[in-house]
Amino acid sequence: MKSAILLGATGLTGGHLLKIVLNDPKYDKVKVFSRSSVGVKHEKLEEHLVDLLKLDDYKDSFHADEVYCCIGTTKSKTPDKETYKKIDFGIPVAAAKLCRKNNIDTFLVISALGADANSSIFYNKVKGEMQHQVLEQGIKNTYIFQPSLIAGNREEERFFEKLGIEGMKVFNNLLIGSFKKYRSIHPETIAKAMHICANSGYPKILIESDEIQKLASE
Repeated sequence: MKSAILLGATGLTGGHLLKIVLNDPKYDKVKVFSRSSVGVKHEKLEEHLVDLLKLDDYKDSFHADEVYCCIGTTKSKTPDKETYKKIDFGIPVAAAKLCRKNNIDTFLVISALGADANSSIFYNKVKGEMQHQVLEQGIKNTYIFQPSLIAGNREEERFFEKLGIEGMKVFNNLLIGSFKKYRSIHPETIAKAMHICANSGYPKILIESDEIQKLASE
């Protein structure tokens, strides 16, 4: 039996992952750190309602066998760049540092396809810098997932993102060979791949979207 910490359980991918982990008999405890309740009752679930931007304040409770980090926002939801970076860079990096401090040797985090610390595109640069800092922590089993556009129904309306998702449905079948990684991907697929990596391992640290798809289908 083992325990897991999940960050971002109220989000699209995190919600699917929470269901998977709670239903897995290998886990006897699942700790969720979030600003609001996930609205789920389960004997394995332990909720910590916290300020995720001050994650280090809760280091005494941050103990488990593995940590899943599904934290992420968007330009439309968080237009202020400083706030965006505090979320997409600050929270995953803080979580990785706590893993190092508390001797948690498995850390899984969602980044994005195109993440590059040297990119001139702010959002790709932030994801790339996050990846770099996470790897700097030297956590034994680190897996960084780089999905393409995530296709799924969200509570809040994101018009242009929704338009992009519908467009990707048309073009997905045209993306073959080395371009397959640009196909849109479902949140359930990402969640399943993360769970598989945590429990069975994977030979790579950086896992691009087409590899996520393949991993989840095996």
